[in-house]
Amino acid sequence: MASETARKPVHIAMFSGGASSAYVAYKMVQAHGKDNSMLFFTNTLWEDEDNYRFMEEVSEYIGVEITEVVDGRTPEEVFYDYEFLGNSRVAKCSEELKVYQTLTFLEDLRDEENLEPILYFGIGPHEKHRMENLQNFYEHYPLEPVETRFPMVDTYREDIDVKSIIENEWNIKLPRMYDLGFSHANCGGRCVRGGLGHYARLYKVWPERFKEQEEMEERFRKYFDKDVSILKRSGSRFTLKEYREIMDNEGVDNYLDIQDDTIPCVCSFS
Repeated sequence: MASETARKPVHIAMFSGGASSAYVAYKMVQAHGKDNSMLFFTNTLWEDEDNYRFMEEVSEYIGVEITEVVDGRTPEEVFYDYEFLGNSRVAKCSEELKVYQTLTFLEDLRDEENLEPILYFGIGPHEKHRMENLQNFYEHYPLEPVETRFPMVDTYREDIDVKSIIENEWNIKLPRMYDLGFSHANCGGRCVRGGLGHYARLYKVWPERFKEQEEMEERFRKYFDKDVSILKRSGSRFTLKEYREIMDNEGVDNYLDIQDDTIPCVCSFS
């Protein structure tokens, strides 16, 4: 293996389809040049279609193509492979489809292209706990530590309105999930790390997508004969079918403002 000092640095924006990651990607390319930059995207195959539109338009504006890595499985297929339903506490889908794919890609850059990756994340000052988690993760989990940078925390002023810049200066419409009230756009709203408030929002905005997730959960429960669920309520199993029936009886709007204590899944590591 080539020594670390012999590798050429490559600056990689972890491109999630969010406004901050898009802005960080743009500034990264401006600072280091298109030839030394990459936009990296790990596709779970559950992404909302408007995220793809946004990423393509940003990629064209920046002038750097998206480097996309796809495992080939959906999150549901990962659940079957592990005989374990992803939930708000453990998300094997994220580990397999995002984290593992990212680590493999980074090691291939080092071993096959003699490049040293430097990762850029669009995490803001209010998410310093995520920054610390990412720093720790990429320091210890790759074969060699990977440098991570967080310009929204370390470089830019805190009050910068990246959404306004993208829409008004770049003339690129933000992903529709922002306007629809979702806190993040992981897996098109079907993120298993979402909590009660998140899934109430999904049911209100895209009832058919909620139903797909409900049917997926019921298929898994029946196939493995396990009394498991994505959600928990009062520390106990709480299926999406049960939740839907309650929302139908009491009104989905009564559940939209529940403050979930979950976080976006380990996809935040990638």
